[in-house]
Amino acid sequence: QTVLQGIILLPLRAICITFILLLAWLSASIATFCRPGRGFLPLKGWRRRMIQTTLSGLTRTAYFVMGFQVKVKGKVASLPEAPIFVAAPHSSFFDAIVCALTGMPSIVSRAENLSTPVFGTILSSLQPVAVSRQDPDSRKNTVAEITRRALSRGQWPQVI
Repeated sequence: QTVLQGIILLPLRAICITFILLLAWLSASIATFCRPGRGFLPLKGWRRRMIQTTLSGLTRTAYFVMGFQVKVKGKVASLPEAPIFVAAPHSSFFDAIVCALTGMPSIVSRAENLSTPVFGTILSSLQPVAVSRQDPDSRKNTVAEITRRALSRGQWPQVI
């Protein structure tokens, strides 16, 4: 009976997750379409709210479909309290749960990730701090960008 459930549930879960992923891509595409500043200025207004609510909800739904139920204990730090949010050990796809629970903050990511189909669009809507592995000054530039965003007095979202 367990094997039969797996045979039925696996394709259903895969279809649901694919649908959720396409909805997330569509939401990210709409929110970043003709955006001013092309990543150099923070998203504001309806664009930022759309990313926060839609992508956060879709990410939570995707994890629920995969069988994960996340319960938050305590209170998530707000932007004025913690402009930089640290998630550790930062080694798996579970980092997306932290992003969804904290309102889809900006993340630090490899620059190459921005060019991947579908995921690149979703990732760029989070306005990541892109790290280039080919640039020898990348580490210094990344620290400078994180510092700039942290000192922006709430103009940029939290950085994770």
